[in-house]
Amino acid sequence: MPGHIGDDSSVAAAQRALRALLPAQQIHVSGEGYTEGVTLWNAAVRHRPAIVLTCNSTADVVTGVRTAREFGLPLTVRGRGHDWAGRALSDGGLTLDLRPLRDVRVNPGARTAEVGGGASANDLLAAAGAHGLVAATGTIGTVGVAGLTLGGGYGPLAGRIGLAADNLLAAEVVTADGSVVRADQHQHPGLLWALRGGGGNFGVVTSMTVRLHAVPSVMTGLVLYPWHQATRVLERVREAHHDAPDDLTIQVGAIAAPDGSPALLVLPTWAGDAAVGEDPAGPVMALTRLGDPLLTQLETASYAAAIAARDAMFPDGRHVTIRTRSVPGLTDDVIGVVERFGGRLPTPMSGLTLHHFHGAAARVATTDTAFALRRPHLMAEIIGIHPAQDSGEHVVRWADAASAGLAGQAFPGGYANLLGPEATSQIPHVYGDNLPRLQRIKAAVDPDGVFSATPLPMAGPA
Repeated sequence: MPGHIGDDSSVAAAQRALRALLPAQQIHVSGEGYTEGVTLWNAAVRHRPAIVLTCNSTADVVTGVRTAREFGLPLTVRGRGHDWAGRALSDGGLTLDLRPLRDVRVNPGARTAEVGGGASANDLLAAAGAHGLVAATGTIGTVGVAGLTLGGGYGPLAGRIGLAADNLLAAEVVTADGSVVRADQHQHPGLLWALRGGGGNFGVVTSMTVRLHAVPSVMTGLVLYPWHQATRVLERVREAHHDAPDDLTIQVGAIAAPDGSPALLVLPTWAGDAAVGEDPAGPVMALTRLGDPLLTQLETASYAAAIAARDAMFPDGRHVTIRTRSVPGLTDDVIGVVERFGGRLPTPMSGLTLHHFHGAAARVATTDTAFALRRPHLMAEIIGIHPAQDSGEHVVRWADAASAGLAGQAFPGGYANLLGPEATSQIPHVYGDNLPRLQRIKAAVDPDGVFSATPLPMAGPA
């Protein structure tokens, strides 16, 4: 059955079956193509599939799904490869590499885009930007659109246009039996509901239709404050969060300053009128006066350019550990945890970031999408990064301790896209009251549990 490491005879039989149906250059069991297929953003991932199948079309995906099922191989799906926990790969299994499926077709009149399952945020934003439009994405441009969207999709425009999942209108999905279905409001609406935050647990999304928005430019960048001012600045950010209009999303966090010392990052994104964003008396520029900044870099630019400019912050090849909690806001207790753990980052590459969830994203009803936490909150991303030659044990201890420190102030559960398999106390609560419906949809479209992406507790025996 899928989910168990295939034996040598099953793997060999699967290779022969694939070679009878597809060109040999798409089937990788070693060599450069294989190495590229298993190289992920987090270099700490050591899972090694038996076969990597390069998918150039939906038909190739169907062939891969049916082959894995026929020969009992674990099946995984690789998009842009940014899941830190490495769930794009499975030891001894068959991995579908969707990276060639990165075409983006924009319908400017309808303000929609058809996005391939292997496209990155940069791909989508470049295509949309050519028509003066933007899409809901995360903070980094190299991240895959599909993976981000299926798990929820926090981002700098969430206050203005909602999560990435809220902007998913339809999807082409290859299901566990190899069928190709379209999920939209008229066909398979339950599956579309599940895909809006339920993760890649229901099939292979080979393309999706997403809503686009007219946001000609954004004002964004960073304001960096010295660490000894962290408490005072965070208290003032708390006030700014309370008063923030939909057009303003304010991310904050602890990072290393250029000299290696801890510093407090304030990262605003203003999506409203450019004159308001640049107004010295406006809500954006007020964030430069929360203390005495070490550095201020704010500018007006296209959203596509602003997102692409951040890619250098998170290059491939490092070893990454992530923990996550969702907290109601910058309470005194939360500020205390940020000050304690942000003040002793385990490496200069590590950080503790709080993503701002409010506005349009918080006005979606809890039952409208699988993504359940619709109260205004901050999603904490505790990210420990270390080089390969370092064991990283102290990084993991720091991340675990910071997560434990926030646990008493946090909502149950957490952000599915960042929860790893070790988060056993959080996983049962990720979807709240939406979990039973998700489990029913899972049982209907994937009764054998072929797809296992972000955490989704399985239903118990009936």
